[in-house]
Amino acid sequence: MTVRKNLASLTTDEKRRFVAALLELKRSGRYDEFVTTHNAFILGDTDNGERTGHRSPSFLPWHRRFLLEFERALQSVDASVALPYWDWTADRSVRSSLWGPDFLGGNGRARDGRVADGPFSAASGNWPINVRVDGRTFLRRSLGSAVRELPTRAEVDSVLAMATYDMGPWNSASDGFRNHLEGWRGVNLHNRVHVWVGGQMATGVSPNDPVFWLHHAFIDKLWAEWQHRHPGSGYVPAAGTPNVVDLNEPMKPWNDVTPADLLDHTAHYTFDTDA
Repeated sequence: MTVRKNLASLTTDEKRRFVAALLELKRSGRYDEFVTTHNAFILGDTDNGERTGHRSPSFLPWHRRFLLEFERALQSVDASVALPYWDWTADRSVRSSLWGPDFLGGNGRARDGRVADGPFSAASGNWPINVRVDGRTFLRRSLGSAVRELPTRAEVDSVLAMATYDMGPWNSASDGFRNHLEGWRGVNLHNRVHVWVGGQMATGVSPNDPVFWLHHAFIDKLWAEWQHRHPGSGYVPAAGTPNVVDLNEPMKPWNDVTPADLLDHTAHYTFDTDA
């Protein structure tokens, strides 16, 4: 069984294997397919039309499946690799080991955001940005520039306390746990972290930055924590809701999985904090 660990507890060898698997997926072209898929759903998901990956109840199960597909791709390169998660309520500094030259590399240059060190820098020659929103072909970051502070644990707990998963109008105007976690309402958790990192992470092609996967692994973990706190509150809507994915309705682009199929993460992996 795959165990997803806090990045802060990864061994040197685990970091090396994770990075090597990422680089191999990039070299083979498979990595960019994930970037393309995510960008297509960012562009297609709208508040007043069909929405699947974002601005909708299926934000969480859609990304759970997306991460599972990516983790399986990594494991096809190295079976020992699991997605780590980034607990940004605790690992809040630009000097975190997350941004070390032996892992994801550090911040971008002030003038253009270009990441200058680490295995994903332009200088490494291993990480060209091929699926992009502009002409820049290098990984960019501007840590803490557009947004100064990452979310706190108190802010996370305030969202985890919400007993209702989601509610109408089932979009970015909704109240409830999902939308507050996604960040369109309230203290803004998920969205704020994307903007805090900046660069490609603040765009639809955010998976270009490998930190995307660690961020979303933590969002996925927070969903699991919410489920544990509120066992009587499940995924909604159940059925007959236009433009969004109901509990037993297949999700695009896979069309072979429903939100109901993905409610229990332990069928696929555990977290290092699971009992």
